[in-house]
Amino acid sequence: MLGEYRIAGRRAADISADIETAVGDGRLTPGQPLPPMRQLAQELGVNPNTVAAAYRALRERGVIETDGRRGSRVRERPPTTDRESLGVLGADIPEGVRDLADGNPDPALLPPLDEALAQAAARARREPALYGADPVRPELRALARAAFTADGVPDGPIGVTSGTLDAVERLLAAHLRAGDTVAVEDPGWGAVLDLVPALGLRTAGVGLDDEGPLPDDLARALDAGARAFVVTSRAQNPTGAAISRPRARALRAVLARHPATLLIEDDHGHHLVDRPPHPLAGSTRHWAFVRSAAKAYGPDLRVGVFTGDALSVDRVRGRQRLGAGWVSHLLQDAVVELWRTGAVDPRRVAASYAARREGLIGALAARGVAAHGDSGMNVWIPVPDETGAVARLLRAGWAVAPGARFRLASPPGIRVTVSSLTGADLAPLAADLAAACAPGVSRHYA
Repeated sequence: MLGEYRIAGRRAADISADIETAVGDGRLTPGQPLPPMRQLAQELGVNPNTVAAAYRALRERGVIETDGRRGSRVRERPPTTDRESLGVLGADIPEGVRDLADGNPDPALLPPLDEALAQAAARARREPALYGADPVRPELRALARAAFTADGVPDGPIGVTSGTLDAVERLLAAHLRAGDTVAVEDPGWGAVLDLVPALGLRTAGVGLDDEGPLPDDLARALDAGARAFVVTSRAQNPTGAAISRPRARALRAVLARHPATLLIEDDHGHHLVDRPPHPLAGSTRHWAFVRSAAKAYGPDLRVGVFTGDALSVDRVRGRQRLGAGWVSHLLQDAVVELWRTGAVDPRRVAASYAARREGLIGALAARGVAAHGDSGMNVWIPVPDETGAVARLLRAGWAVAPGARFRLASPPGIRVTVSSLTGADLAPLAADLAAACAPGVSRHYA
């Protein structure tokens, strides 16, 4: 059952740690069955309750799953197996291959940080931030609140986290308990798909098309007991979907029937896309709307601002006080400077990404290949065999991201990040994509 690997340990904590380590280093593979509890207890010479406690801890960590008579097995995508490692690329991209898999913004569209950081450092010299200071800079609070209001996000207190994923993690932990289910986009951001089981929570996939999540899918997930919904407003990763006004109206109607749902909206497309968001916030009692500076201003600016209902924001702030304390005021002041001076022209940035996205989609359409990319920096291409498509493209000199990084139950696909493409790249890339991917037409991705 386990090959040459033998589970070791006398205490529940030791047994669970040994199994999790084996999953992480590949001795146990996704989907591999584990010994029945009584059998393993006999092999280890321990009480069956000890093995039961170890398996329970592993389930809560999202490492294994139990399915009645089928017993326990390693999850298909356990949190100890980084979703970035899925696919045929491995850790390194061969020399001479163009990297269209990394999901990074175009460095040429990121603003220089020198002056903003210098201004922040000068303020720190005049007014050093000390223990007990307000964790949110007043200037950042005012700018964020004004932007939220302009985009129709309901009024609420402002919090600051170290990026979007930090906010999502803290919000889920503040409201949910191990075993609860979270509705997530499928395909969706791989980091969220990994984070949810790592918190001991379950995922329920919600299909989507170019206008955002499908209302019927969301209704099914919430009717089945999902307690939270994590959704992307625009520039959805990996598909580029952007929630339209009619779709937002339909989603709000579904959420209104489940007012106890925790709603978390990720708007990382702020200052990256030129279409307005259509917030769902306010449809439920507990909600949060999160924006990050990473995509438009630089991934190393670990600053995310969010607003939400008073209880949710207070719980996140309270947990921060017991841990990191606050997000660096230096970084907050740098973001204030960048926002205040208009260091990024959202229209220019959006137009640049749109030209590459739409150029590639058009070139693919001319070759009979359907693709999606309504906003942002990625193009999603449904394929019948993503492993084969990725391998063929790699041989042709292009590294793309396999859909396995982003999928739960949705059909296969590949993601192409267009950030590094030039106009001259579009025709040869489209030709190689068409050769590697059989044509397919799909209105949505589920």
